[in-house]
Amino acid sequence: MDKVKSKTPKLRFPEFKMDWEIKIFKNIVKLQRGSSPRPIVKYITKSEDGVNWIKIGDAVNGKSYIDSTEERITKEGAKKSRRVKIGEIILSNSMSYGKPYILNIEGYIHDGWFVIREYEDNFNKQYLLQVLGSEWIQKQYSRLAAGGVVHNISSELVNSVKVNLPPKQEQQKIASFLTAVDDKIQQLTKKKEVLKKYKKGVMQKIFSQEIRFKDDNGNEYPDWEKKKLKTISIKKSSSISANTLEENTGDFIVYGASGALKKIDYYTEENNYIAIVKDGAGVGRTFLCEPKTSVLGTMDIIRPREKINLYFLYLLLNQIKMKKFITGSTIPHIYYKDYSTEKAKCPVLAEQNKIADFLSSIDKKIDSVNTQVEKTKEFKKGLLQQMFV
Repeated sequence: MDKVKSKTPKLRFPEFKMDWEIKIFKNIVKLQRGSSPRPIVKYITKSEDGVNWIKIGDAVNGKSYIDSTEERITKEGAKKSRRVKIGEIILSNSMSYGKPYILNIEGYIHDGWFVIREYEDNFNKQYLLQVLGSEWIQKQYSRLAAGGVVHNISSELVNSVKVNLPPKQEQQKIASFLTAVDDKIQQLTKKKEVLKKYKKGVMQKIFSQEIRFKDDNGNEYPDWEKKKLKTISIKKSSSISANTLEENTGDFIVYGASGALKKIDYYTEENNYIAIVKDGAGVGRTFLCEPKTSVLGTMDIIRPREKINLYFLYLLLNQIKMKKFITGSTIPHIYYKDYSTEKAKCPVLAEQNKIADFLSSIDKKIDSVNTQVEKTKEFKKGLLQQMFV
């Protein structure tokens, strides 16, 4: 029997009363893998006569549709590959494993994909997309793989998962609601990207002095002066090792190469400051850090000298191409003594403050939209947990 049991979810639309069935995936769909071994063919440009070759890289982060491909293969190569059509659902089995996508193009897939077929009698397509992308299914992959970290999923693994199967009419309503939430996330994400692009463009114009600010009386500020970084900044080192913090917990953030690492019971820096990764992965990355925090010893603490705005200095550091100062082949390093010799044009403090106020106001808008994105994602996650877990 394909029916495992019935289950009423924690959350559902009130007009529906029937229990949901939970069934084994292999009994209600047909799963087909892409071509294996992959055809040895010539990749060609879109201007040449060929067909779409769909790869994991063609999936845009945060989107559920694949609209285009970066590469095409010859028609000869296509004969050795699995063809997929517009509207079909494909499922990645490596990298972003288990992630489902709907195709807005036709093309051919390799063995990094599954295509899901013959499900129409059981599933609404959008509902199936939501189920396969849910945490409930992801947890099953890990559990069925004996609790290990799953980097690739097999057809046996996918076929073995259990899926919730409400009546088609209820599936439609759930799918419509969740798709509306997804649309909201996409709109907010796009808004955030537009703001980031706008900020980047404005910064370029500010630092090329195409855009200049005026004082409160409408007068122009003096010309920018070229200064070495070491004349406008001060460097401080940290001696904190990550190994000494394993058992340490508290209320104060300590930063590492990827940002906030954890909270500990002390701090070294009373006021805001800039941190720059000087050793290892992420070398040259900068952070604007909160007061009453610390950084690991793999980072330098940078502060402004007198008449230099902290946020402006942070912007200035991000204009410097740090790659040219990297040394070390095994573990990359940058040294303040090297990059502090870099020269940069700098306005008077009053204009720095105007620039900092303007750009930080954009940052606040970006942060606000990002908070909305994360809250909407958490809202959806909560819905899915009550529906599928």
